[in-house]
Amino acid sequence: MSGTAQHPAGRLTVLAEAAWPEPGDGAPPPVPGYVHSSFPPLVAAVAERCLTRAYGRRLAPDGERTAVVLVSAAGDRASAAHVRATVAAGGRPGPLFFFQSVPNSVAGHVAARWGLGGPVLCLAPTGDPRAEGTAEAELLLHDGDADRALLVLIEQASVDGGARDAGGPPGARAVAVLLGGGDAP
Repeated sequence: MSGTAQHPAGRLTVLAEAAWPEPGDGAPPPVPGYVHSSFPPLVAAVAERCLTRAYGRRLAPDGERTAVVLVSAAGDRASAAHVRATVAAGGRPGPLFFFQSVPNSVAGHVAARWGLGGPVLCLAPTGDPRAEGTAEAELLLHDGDADRALLVLIEQASVDGGARDAGGPPGARAVAVLLGGGDAP
């Protein structure tokens, strides 16, 4: 979904929006270098869908300073639970879990893959995730750190067994919104 819907404060415009899952979606494609969890594939898939809707190609326009703002109250719950269980059992987590356990790593992966030249940051909201992420994006644009912001909201509802939703834990969902200044085309 793209258009000119204004942020309630009137400062940001929604340039494109996507969700995962959308009708017909299965599991998101795997992301090389990431294992065990659906968190990185969900982030990468929803970001790609949103950016493709905005740009129609694999890279942002030259000189584009797009920030990536990843918002998740709980972060990568599946990886955290795996590491916790491995350590509790006296094991040693594999080396991939060192960088994978940091949500910034998949946000950086998205930025590098798309040639986004803005800051990359993660938020753990205490209130409304979209409102807090949008406020951070607004601040980045206002301060001149970015021209646009890709806001990615993701939650993994649970990590225990049960039916899987789009290849992730039950209720795993992600939304990506590309935001620009109020005068953005």
